[in-house]
Amino acid sequence: MTTKISYAMACLLGLGMIFLGTRFFFAPEAATAGFGIHYNAGGDYSFHYIKGIRDIFSGILLCGFVLLKQRQTVGVTLLAGTIIPVNDMLVVLSKPYNSILQAMPHIIAILICAVFGLLLLIKKSK
Repeated sequence: MTTKISYAMACLLGLGMIFLGTRFFFAPEAATAGFGIHYNAGGDYSFHYIKGIRDIFSGILLCGFVLLKQRQTVGVTLLAGTIIPVNDMLVVLSKPYNSILQAMPHIIAILICAVFGLLLLIKKSK
């Protein structure tokens, strides 16, 4: 049961990453604000597209591993992937206009990645 819940959470996380990455293509200003930073691109959204495609790739990879039932691979990917929301949280908190509120999505992602990554790696296969 733990593995199924962990797979479901990993898949939801992957789908969420695909959604967030796609938003950087279609609504770059909203995506940047949702990330927790102010960035005036002046009409040049190159950075947004770079960030967006990486999020989409990460989400597809995570969902693919779940669909292939690669328990340990999903666990390692989630654990190693915690560096991304940790870095994102630090970037958001480094801005003087932000508080812990803007960092909460990143903190939640850290917890999800760490907890479910560990659960998948600790769980013995049948």
